[in-house]
Amino acid sequence: MNNLYIHLAEGFEETEAVTIIDVLRRAGLNAISVSVTGNRMVTGSHNIEIKADIMFEDVDYTTGEMIILPGGMPGSKNLNEHEGLSNQIVDYQKRGKYLAAICAAPIVFGNLGILEGKKVVCYPGYESHLAGAEVRSNPYIVDNNIITGRGVGAALPFSLEIVRILKGEESAIQLRKAMLVE
Repeated sequence: MNNLYIHLAEGFEETEAVTIIDVLRRAGLNAISVSVTGNRMVTGSHNIEIKADIMFEDVDYTTGEMIILPGGMPGSKNLNEHEGLSNQIVDYQKRGKYLAAICAAPIVFGNLGILEGKKVVCYPGYESHLAGAEVRSNPYIVDNNIITGRGVGAALPFSLEIVRILKGEESAIQLRKAMLVE
């Protein structure tokens, strides 16, 4: 099974990160949290510490199917400044692999120039970082291999959409029912 890499930087949005990891694992997907900080313990924007599964430098990105970026500040800014992560994102884009970002984190994709002509969403106020994108106001949106979500309130539907894309409509429906998501 291919890996889904959820990247954690200091100041990440805790609800988004945990929701994504939880929903993907409930669906039987191999969701792996990755620290880009040099430490397995990463502190979110609301001072909640999470222990990442693996360090960035230990990830074999050739085994990955998707790179996922939770938002939050300064987490999104810190992800944006990580050169190694940027290189992996560009490589995934070239290969047509999935890229997902929520809240302020789509700025990473925008600053890499990979949102040109794409329909995207982000947390209000970060639209100027999405050069060439067609910004919408949906809770989440999918445009080819790019999945974006608006913010913490969209974390659950955003995560369930990833499940639908990777495991199919029926799996997503079953998970929605099991989680009592209406």
